[in-house]
Amino acid sequence: MKLTKKTHACVRLEKDGRALVVDPGMFTEDDALAGAEAVLVTHEHPDHFDEARLRAALEADPELAVWTLRSVADRLAPAFPGRVHTVGHGDTFTAAGVDVQVHGELHAVIHPDIPRVTNVGYLIDGGRVFHPGDALTVPDHPVETLMLPVMAPWNKIAEVIEYVREVKPQRAYDVHDALLTDLARPIYDNQIGALGGAEHFRLTPGASAEV
Repeated sequence: MKLTKKTHACVRLEKDGRALVVDPGMFTEDDALAGAEAVLVTHEHPDHFDEARLRAALEADPELAVWTLRSVADRLAPAFPGRVHTVGHGDTFTAAGVDVQVHGELHAVIHPDIPRVTNVGYLIDGGRVFHPGDALTVPDHPVETLMLPVMAPWNKIAEVIEYVREVKPQRAYDVHDALLTDLARPIYDNQIGALGGAEHFRLTPGASAEV
């Protein structure tokens, strides 16, 4: 499977000539959805879900389909009947030819005074890739490649390191990194790599790796 990092939380996955995209948000490049068959959205925040862009993509390609939780699906489904699928924790489905399992229910706590929205993670292709969205969900299944939310208003590096240790992936690739400055990246790279217990990688937007 080819994994292509897009800016911030978005990744594009390609296998056997078919592509799916996870979390194309407001920072995502315009080409992320080109030729994709499926889009998976973890939650409603705009850095993960750009409604106008996704609507435009659905209008442009009648074969494109979306899997997401209810808060996002309710905003899209009326205009695109039969193409927007509502999922929740424990559900399984097939998108762009790969099996997907849904894990998790809530966004991580940003602050006690900020209501928590729903959030789901996607375990893709039998555990080859897990994208947790904005939560530190530990799936009950081995994970080969963890998309690691490395920098967010709701986390700190100690939690990121412990999350890698809990999931025990073979490798972790940074996502949710648009807020991390280039000056700070070596600190995160060194500490997560040294203490997380898994191979740790960072791809620049547009770069790809085989996983």
